[in-house]
Amino acid sequence: MARSNIGRTVRRLRLDRKLSQQTLATRLGISASYLNLIEHDQRTVSGSLLLKLAETLQLDLSALSGAEERKLEIGLREVLADPLLGADAVPEAEVAALAGSSPNAARAVLALYRAWRVAREDAGGIALPSGRRLVLPNEEARDFFDDRANHFPPLEEAAASIAGELGAPPAEMNHAIAERLRRAHDLTVTVQSLDGEFRRFDPAARHLALAETLPRESRGFQMAFQLALIEAREAVETVLAGAAPSSTEAAMLIRIGLFNYVAGALLMPYEPFLAAARALRHDLEAIAARFGVSWEQVCHRLSTLQRPGVRGVPFFFVRVDPAGNVSKRFSAAGFPFARYGGSCSRWVVHTAFGQPGAVQVQIAELPDGAAYLCFARTVIRPALRWGEPRPVHVVAMGCSLAHASELAYADGLDLERAKVGIGLSCRLCDRPDCRSRAFPPLEHRLALDPLTASATPYRFEARDR
Repeated sequence: MARSNIGRTVRRLRLDRKLSQQTLATRLGISASYLNLIEHDQRTVSGSLLLKLAETLQLDLSALSGAEERKLEIGLREVLADPLLGADAVPEAEVAALAGSSPNAARAVLALYRAWRVAREDAGGIALPSGRRLVLPNEEARDFFDDRANHFPPLEEAAASIAGELGAPPAEMNHAIAERLRRAHDLTVTVQSLDGEFRRFDPAARHLALAETLPRESRGFQMAFQLALIEAREAVETVLAGAAPSSTEAAMLIRIGLFNYVAGALLMPYEPFLAAARALRHDLEAIAARFGVSWEQVCHRLSTLQRPGVRGVPFFFVRVDPAGNVSKRFSAAGFPFARYGGSCSRWVVHTAFGQPGAVQVQIAELPDGAAYLCFARTVIRPALRWGEPRPVHVVAMGCSLAHASELAYADGLDLERAKVGIGLSCRLCDRPDCRSRAFPPLEHRLALDPLTASATPYRFEARDR
């Protein structure tokens, strides 16, 4: 745990609970002046005091990791580095102070920036022909899942209840779900040509049609989704009611995502899945074979295992297309995703496209020294007809290097010497020797010299701290 993060985190958690320094200090058995020094990062926190903090504030130790402050800092750095704002460079110390001391204000700055970007795009002619203001429901849905660490206890309970009634082992779950649909809901399932669709349900005919182009594991997931639509609707609507989406489109995207969550939890029940992941040391192909699901479905499920007291490894999950567009993103690992613009081309998420079908592993080190064990693989979907390009994505996961021993992908790696330096994005990266840089960093002056040629595309001067 970084010393620079723990003080700000303690202060945020104390303020969230509306506790004075004196009140919290009394509960911890320390003086208010000592707590004040801790909150200003002038005193380190012992292991015993950390445990007492977690017990007093009634939270998991992972909440003290500083991941929330780190995420806010990254977002603020991206926003304040936008050259179109025309703002002077903001020192990192001020960004860190805002994220740590005034997290609500930091979130307000990020919300204002998102609103400004939408307004700017509208003014630039991207408004819809009808005149309706362009909104970004996908971003709203993505934030909904990210803000909740992609874990929903009511949906876990609903899925566990259904799975308990099915009583089927993983290898027979697809058949059990099909029988449940037939017997409990008078619904028939057929596999046929659907001309571009994967699943089509006719409520009047009580008929669920699945595309013949879908692989077996995808058919199982679609049946699980249909069962969730019928039997987990109340749980999904309860979770959605607390979100207050800004549009019907955002609400529907979130709702579909929640039903997908239930389907995944039904096919991969929490306790058996977590036990298998640990026993198989998170070998995704072995886990997929045991539960009869796909690589991507395993990745999704692993990113949700954040039940207090029975947590799995905190992973990040990301799905990227060859153009670098992120279509899915979750992070329980505190990985600082770039929100605007592309990510680092040296990251395994992008290099995995070069070896389709093979699992690529990388120890990625960020400029601040944080290191992550990352692994990625291409996922190729079937074409709907001859001549159509097959959709290709890379699905990647990663976790803090502290959890490397729990993953088979770390076997045989020298965790120090194998590190590959990456950045958040070129415009925010300070690495001076990167040969893959696409843009110069915004907060440095270029060092231009016609008398020399360098292997790096842009040379720049060090920034005054």
